[in-house]
Order: sequence, then C-alpha cells, then structure tokens
Amino acid sequence: MPTKGDVAPDQGSKGRQSPRRLTMSDINVVDRKMLKKALGGTIVGNTMEWYDVGVFGYLITTMGPVFLPEADRTVQTLFLLGTFAATFVARPIGGIVFGRLGDKVGRQKVLAATLMLMAASTFAVGLLPGYAQIGAWAAALLVLLKLVQGFSTGGEYAGATTFVCEYAPDKRRGFFASFLDMGSYIGFALGAALVSVLQVTLGQAAMEEWGWRLPFLVAGPLGLVAIYFRNKIEESPQFQATLDAQESAAVKAAAAEKAAAKGSMGIIKTYWRPIVLAMILACAANTVGYVLTSYMPTYLTESKGYDPIHGTLLTLPVLVVMSLCIPLTGKLSDRIGRRPVLWIGAGSTVLFAMPAFVLIGIGDTWSTLAGLALVAFPVTFYVANLASALPALFPTSSRYSSMGIAYNFSVAIFGGTTPFLIQGLINVSGNDMAPAYYLMATSIIGAAAIYFLRESARRPLPGSMPSVDTVAEAQELIASQYVNPPIRLDDLPREKSGASSAA
Repeated sequence: MPTKGDVAPDQGSKGRQSPRRLTMSDINVVDRKMLKKALGGTIVGNTMEWYDVGVFGYLITTMGPVFLPEADRTVQTLFLLGTFAATFVARPIGGIVFGRLGDKVGRQKVLAATLMLMAASTFAVGLLPGYAQIGAWAAALLVLLKLVQGFSTGGEYAGATTFVCEYAPDKRRGFFASFLDMGSYIGFALGAALVSVLQVTLGQAAMEEWGWRLPFLVAGPLGLVAIYFRNKIEESPQFQATLDAQESAAVKAAAAEKAAAKGSMGIIKTYWRPIVLAMILACAANTVGYVLTSYMPTYLTESKGYDPIHGTLLTLPVLVVMSLCIPLTGKLSDRIGRRPVLWIGAGSTVLFAMPAFVLIGIGDTWSTLAGLALVAFPVTFYVANLASALPALFPTSSRYSSMGIAYNFSVAIFGGTTPFLIQGLINVSGNDMAPAYYLMATSIIGAAAIYFLRESARRPLPGSMPSVDTVAEAQELIASQYVNPPIRLDDLPREKSGASSAA
C-alpha cells in the first residue's frame, strides 16, 4: 500500500497526471553476458587512450631534444607540455561531433570509430621524422597528430561512461562504471612500464635517437585487438529503447528531430545547469589525476633532480595499487552514495596536497612514494565516481552529447593544461609548492559543486526505466514501487518501446 506522500495511479488529483505504474515489461533485466562483453569492449578503449597519455607523459624529457634540439631544456619541456595541452584543445570539438552522432546513430558505432582514429594517430606519432630530418615541420606534425588524438578522445570517455551506465543495473552502476577508470590507469601504468623498460635496457642516448618511437608503434597492434573487442559489443538497451520509442511515435520523432536541429547550443541552453556542475566536478577530479599521471614524472625530473628512469619507476607501484582500489570506491558509492564518496575525494585533496609535496620534497625514495600515495588517495575516490555520477545528470536522448560537451570542455580548460600551468607557475614563482596550492583551490570549488549534486546511486538514469540484475529483483521493485525511495515515479518515462504502458 502506498504510504503518506505517495500517490497511486488511480489517486492522482484533478488536473494533474498521476505517476505511471511500473510493470514487468517496463523494467530492464540485465543480460549479464552482454554486460560483461560491453564492459570489456569499452575498457579496452579507455586503456588504449591512457596508454598513449602515459607514454607521452613519460617521454616528455626524452622527446624534447628530438623535436627542438637547438632550444634549452626549459623550452623543450614547456613545448612538450604545451603539445600535451593542445591535445585537449581538440577534445571539445570531438565531444560535440561524436556526442551528436552517438545520440543519433548509437553509442556502439561511434565508440568503434573513435578507437580506430585514436589507435591510428598514436601509431603515426612513432613514424614521425625528427628535427634532423625535416626541421621545424617535425614539431608541427607532432602537434597535428596530438590534435587528432584529442579529437578522437573527445568522443571516447563521454561515450564509454554513457554506454556502461546504460548497460549496468541501477544498484551496481558505480561498481561497473568504475572499471572504466581502472582500465584507464592500468593503461597509463602499462605505457609508463614500457617506457621504463626501454629506458633501462636501451639507455638515454638510444631512447633519444630511436627508442622513443617503440611505445607509439606498439599502439598499432594493441589498437587492432581493442577494435576487435569493441566491434563485438551491441547497442545499450537504454538507448535502443529510446530510439525505438522515437521511431514508434511520430510526435516524439518530430520533437527529437527539432531538438537535434538546435545542435549543441540547444543542448547547452536546455541543460546548462547540470553541464556547469559536471564541468566543475570534472575539473576538480582531473587536476589531481593529471598531476599524478602526466605531470609527476616531469616534476620529479625537472624540479626534484631525479633521472628520467627513476622519475618513471617511482610512480608505477602507486598507479597499480590505485588502479586496483578504484572498483572498491565505486562499490562503496553504490552503498553510501556518490556524494559522500566525492566529498572524501575533495576533502582529502585539500588535507593531503601540502603534506604530499613536502614529502616529495625530502627527496628520499620512501618519502617520494609516500607523497605520491597521498596524491593518489583522493584520485581513487574522485575518478571512480565521475563515471557513474556525471551521466546521471542528463536524460538518455541527450546524454552522450551533454557529457561530451561538459567533460571535454572541462578537461580542455582545466585538466590537460594542468601540467603546463603548474610548470609555468613554478618557473615564475620559483615555489615548488605551487602544485599543492593549485590542487587545493580546485578541490575547494569542487566541494561546493558536490553540495548541489543530486544523489543518483541506486536510482534509474534520467529518461530511463529501472534496470535490475534479476527477475526476482524486478518483481520486488514492482511490489514496493510506491514506498521505494530511490524510485521517483514522476521522473520515469510515460512509455517504453515494445511494452504496454501501465494499466
């Protein structure tokens, strides 16, 4: 029986449409085999993306003499960090283009295309001639290929998170979505490990001459394997239901076409509040993440006197342990909520940032590892939950597009530029604690945004019907729908394709 405050379908007040009533045909029971296939197919793409980020980040001090041999060391480093940041300039464009395509033709097709483009451009970097062969054109071509990578990556994360969230059951969405970021950091660690092995076995001279090419060339065969797995996945059930509903109703199809015609500006105008919220949260999380991954090897080498090999090796164990812990914090968010876990990420950044860089500044191996661990701790709580919290801000019909705009503009402005900005701050101020102050500032702003975030754990995605693990869970949900706090009947779609509406 409905409790006080709940309204059954036949008790709606006059002039107001009553909430819909759930039936078995409304609820999506997850096909576990397809879920595993979808999860694997999306993880390989994220792994591939961050493999490239890891390789490039750890080769910055090696590639400088290859492309700008006549410049001093500081200029070489800033050029490579600027090239890394340029990758993120193209991400919003890719997010807009691939986001619209993903909402129109499907997530799976677009994700296959982004992976192909990403693998091809990474492989091409390994074939580039250096300054000795074609002069300044070498540096220009490197920037061009990194822009292509950024364009393809712009459609990758938004699409992958959208895809997995739409496949996963509501009660375990945080756990399954967190595997995407686990794959990302594993990919980063693989790239860093390969660079470290080559640095140890070949030596710095050989690395600068030809060895730097090998990690990029490895992306070719890795990309082919990843594309094979991605082509095996099927369209997400939530998007397919939305697509079928639009095709089955002429009025809805016309409305969808009108909304699509408005393009990105229409999406921004309609969803500007959740887009701004997502941008702030992505900013806070990614500044910490990119400091740990892409900037820390350069910081240890340029500011703390480590050689390139040790600058790489010291971060590897921290990255591996952190990657393995990410699914645990994702699972934790399913139990206690996304907001509390994100609070931990923001609060620990503010508390640990200064002690972390003080420990790194001591210069001993133990203290550097301890400092890196303090940086990694908030990343584990931040990134594991963005993948499930941000897609839940937008409805199914516009989720890919909205995520593409919000996430990619944020990482373009704040994430990818973090290494460049921090190195510039250190050079200008002469203060090696500048990274700590920057992280604290972004997380204080992020903490304010979390306050306005609507809790989404164990709830259906906006514009989607509930998704559960088993038929028994679906039956229980129907029986308790009027007294089940996570289910907001007013927020559910009025109809579902292929199923009759509630009686």
